[in-house]
Amino acid sequence: SFCFKISHLMQCALLSNYFPTPTPQTAEGPETLKFRLSGFPRKHNEGRIEVFYKGEWGTICDDDFSLANAHVLCRQLGFVSATGWTHSAKYGKGTGNVPIWLDNVQCSGSERSVSVCKSRGWGNSDCTHDEDAGVICKDERLPGYVDSNVDENKVEEVRLRPVFTIATKRMPVTEGVVEVKNKDGWAQICDNGWTPKNSHVVCGMMGFPHEKKVNKNFYKLYSERQKNHFLVHSVACLGTEVHLAACPLEFNYDNATESCPGGMPAVVSCVPGPLYAQSTVMRKKLKMPSTIRLKGGAKYGEGRVEVLKGSEWGTICDDRWNLLSASVVCRELGFGSAKEALTGARMGQGLGPIHMNEVQCTGHERSLWNCRYKNITAEDCKHTEDASLRCNVPYMGFEKTVRILGGRSRYEGRVEVLYTETNGTLRWGLICGEGWGTEEAMVVCRQLGLGYANHGLQETWYWDSSNVTEMVMSGVKCTGDEMSLSQCQHHRTVNCQKALARFSAGVICSETASDLVLNAPLVQQTTYIEDRPLHMLYCAAEEDCLSKSAAKANWPYGHRRLLRFSSQIHNIGRADFRPKAGRHSWVWHACHGHYHSMDIFTHYDLMSANGTKVAEGHKASFCLEDSDCDEGVSKRYECANFGEQGITVGCWDLYRHDIDCQWIDISDVKPGNYILQVVINPNYEVAESDFTNNAMKCNCKYDGHRIWVHNCHIGDAFSEEAEKKFEKYPGQLNNQIS
Repeated sequence: SFCFKISHLMQCALLSNYFPTPTPQTAEGPETLKFRLSGFPRKHNEGRIEVFYKGEWGTICDDDFSLANAHVLCRQLGFVSATGWTHSAKYGKGTGNVPIWLDNVQCSGSERSVSVCKSRGWGNSDCTHDEDAGVICKDERLPGYVDSNVDENKVEEVRLRPVFTIATKRMPVTEGVVEVKNKDGWAQICDNGWTPKNSHVVCGMMGFPHEKKVNKNFYKLYSERQKNHFLVHSVACLGTEVHLAACPLEFNYDNATESCPGGMPAVVSCVPGPLYAQSTVMRKKLKMPSTIRLKGGAKYGEGRVEVLKGSEWGTICDDRWNLLSASVVCRELGFGSAKEALTGARMGQGLGPIHMNEVQCTGHERSLWNCRYKNITAEDCKHTEDASLRCNVPYMGFEKTVRILGGRSRYEGRVEVLYTETNGTLRWGLICGEGWGTEEAMVVCRQLGLGYANHGLQETWYWDSSNVTEMVMSGVKCTGDEMSLSQCQHHRTVNCQKALARFSAGVICSETASDLVLNAPLVQQTTYIEDRPLHMLYCAAEEDCLSKSAAKANWPYGHRRLLRFSSQIHNIGRADFRPKAGRHSWVWHACHGHYHSMDIFTHYDLMSANGTKVAEGHKASFCLEDSDCDEGVSKRYECANFGEQGITVGCWDLYRHDIDCQWIDISDVKPGNYILQVVINPNYEVAESDFTNNAMKCNCKYDGHRIWVHNCHIGDAFSEEAEKKFEKYPGQLNNQIS
């Protein structure tokens, strides 16, 4: 054989690790191996893949893992095929002395068993359980398959069952009897030996950050009158688990009804986070942390993790990112434990610094800053490795009060809301389309768990598939942050000018969205003043790029004073930014020599410290194209030759400071301290995953001849502290143009 041609045995052994060969079947052929899905949180058709070999269950390393491997393994699990696979122990690590049976597995996808695929061989691995592979199988069984690996007492779901009548109607449910679901239905847990750590895990699953003591006397009386079925009689959680199924559990195998001597059903009481507190006093008491946030998620409790270090927000690198660290973040933000720890910028890429790398939490920390981590260096990570997460959040039942019907898919349709008539009857009704827009659509899509809003539509005659015709809500006005439409403003009584069903509100939702951010440092670097002769500004005047006083100037003599700067707008989202208007409605702009696809794409303003505009705001229209892209990303859009317009994910559109209209006319502004503000997509005309990063502000000092620009940053507005520190220029008055 090949190895015998090598003189030294050590060389032979080393080479066997680098030249994978088909795994020998010997006595453990494909018919004697067993496979199962383990881990948490998961559905029955997904999980950490485990193989039973030589009398012991073990895992498979994710090195060289592929969808072809997952196809083979899913068929061995009795499913028709795979839809995906996971790496980095997404479903938790194999615990204890569990071996890693296979590494560098390379299947073509057609093999009858993973045992005939190439690999390092049984038990030969250089991995740790941080690299345990998982599979996601299509939820369709092979004909005639019988699962011989069914765990009769597996805990599938956990719930809190309230016993107070009033508590059953109030959302969220924060207290109740702990019940677990298995193959036979719902059952209770015996509370003998029950600890606060067990309660901590249950509260985390329910979407709550903390647990509190509960008055058991009432529940003891209640339980004595009930017929209980105790499936579990012992739970021993450490408190860091993200699912009760990960805790050591002892099941009842005999008479489950009589198996809690001296005890009662386990009862848990949880403390909700600030977003879900039921009283205003509690909401004020429970403040959100100021140094950590989630960005880019479609729902509350999910997003890219960003932390504040010094005065600058930055991201976290996904090296060693796992459920323990993600759970610390989730609880710190007022949610429960983590449902998913996502890697590879799954919630979009951030901009600016990456503050933390190789975060390692034990799960007991109160803040992410208490966990071990490494400071980042430029070579360590890129924003393609930004860490993100999904948290367990309290169930609120919002999806039961709204629906969309008539669309081509479940992601679009006419919006209908559930309302109560005067006689108490529940009926579905329509929403008046007047004033309906992207912010309102964002709330509906979030409420239904359908991702982001692509469009908010004011006419839906093409989706007429329901017999519901009555308008029951009008004047709906949302900020876009609400959890449900019921939290938005609306008319007390319906007032709709176009009351026909064809003019009712509709939405189009999407799993992904774009996210535009302006390059703030570039604005600061490129800002300057130019006195431009009027004879060079005829084209700009025709396009309304000058203040009103320019019309009274002695054309073509004289000049206008222009504050010029470059705009570089990045798409850091997960979908291309495309104009809402079709090509037929694009407008030709002679100054720039191309078509503009958005009438108002940016607002340029100069304001006083209190936000009063001191220079007439310039509303800039744009042609959208990919000026340049990140490494490995190809340009897709260009303005020339009436080309397709947009900004690709990972690309940016650059409008240089020397282009016509790339300015603010400050000819009438007196010396003083001001705020330069640029807002992208100000009318929310195109959907984005995050609108809070669309504004950029800079401090400006203007002495009548020169301008100094500093502290350019992204955000909604300056903090109160910054506004207090804002000093007036000597002799400055409230310069305001009427």
